Amino acid sequence: MKKVITYGTFDLLHVGHVNILRRAKALGDYLVVAISSDEFNALKGKKAYYSYEDRKTILEAIKYVDEVIPENTWEQKIQDVKEHNIDTFVMGHDWEGKFDFLKDYCEVIYLPRTEGISTTKIKKDLMAK
Repeated sequence: MKKVITYGTFDLLHVGHVNILRRAKALGDYLVVAISSDEFNALKGKKAYYSYEDRKTILEAIKYVDEVIPENTWEQKIQDVKEHNIDTFVMGHDWEGKFDFLKDYCEVIYLPRTEGISTTKIKKDLMAK
């Protein structure tokens, strides 16, 4: 079985999220999604609209997602790849090159983002109304 992992906050779920999850799942048989814990978001200076538990519940309902785990630190990725026997690490292309250190442990793929949509854009659009 080929296992794939991706990371993100996955707040205010939108078509861009669904697209990356669908495309990540297509690269293997089993998709693990690591989502930022509320504590990790606070360390990054971010605040999600939905709590970690709510975001986890939402992602678990998506047919492309097989398992959801917490992301608590930037440094945990090597450990996650090893512990979950990951074959492929997937992130959006805006992170290109940032996770190449994982190439010693698995394949690293950067996928194009869906143009015109992001959680940041949604939040800005809502604030403008």
